[in-house]
Amino acid sequence: MNLTPSATAWCLLGACAAAGAATPCQPRDLGFNVAQAGWKHQPLSKLKRDTVYTRAPDEGTRKVLRASADGSASLYVAALKPAVGSAATLSWDWKTDALVPGADNRDKSLEDAPLRVIAAFDGDVATLPADEQQRFKRAKNLSGRQPPFAVLMYIWTDKVPVGTVIPSAHTSQIKMLAVASGPAGLGDWQSVQRNLAEDYRRVYGAEPGPLLGVAVMTDTDNTRTKAVGEYAGLRLGCSR
Repeated sequence: MNLTPSATAWCLLGACAAAGAATPCQPRDLGFNVAQAGWKHQPLSKLKRDTVYTRAPDEGTRKVLRASADGSASLYVAALKPAVGSAATLSWDWKTDALVPGADNRDKSLEDAPLRVIAAFDGDVATLPADEQQRFKRAKNLSGRQPPFAVLMYIWTDKVPVGTVIPSAHTSQIKMLAVASGPAGLGDWQSVQRNLAEDYRRVYGAEPGPLLGVAVMTDTDNTRTKAVGEYAGLRLGCSR
């Protein structure tokens, strides 16, 4: 997924429109039910093919979302309205049978992943360097909406060890964190839980602002290959 500094890419969670005062953290199920959590498909660009997101047959208690990418990239998103203003944990299950052939998230021309879970945060744009402020201004002017201040992507990758932070080639406000790497665990459900505040401090070196929204994405637009990823059990918890 080649994220350009366009309005479409910067508003990638549909979280740009999230408004209102942030509320204290309350545990909530973010299962893939439109009525329950407001999930919706979010294209990245009219120039890109869309990944196809469908509800797969439930597996026991798991309500499964299947993402099928074929040289494509788009998201399935849930904006949190109002935003969550206190430290939270994000947990989920995901599964894929294969990594994306040739993908390398360090190379913007090969930057694809079979599985991504994404969190978007609010913040004060005025604290950023002048060049970043200009990028935000251009994005807002193009879209008519304020982009999220910072984006944290959890990815399953192949070329780097777990724990590696990969910055976006286009903006300092999008960073990827490898939480799975290599073929171990392919074909089986894997459970992940992350402390959002701790991860944000690590990758951005600052305290996070309110959580605006979450998304999932399977993308192969750069490698022009195919991938299938499955997601289930997304849940927002509260740190003690």
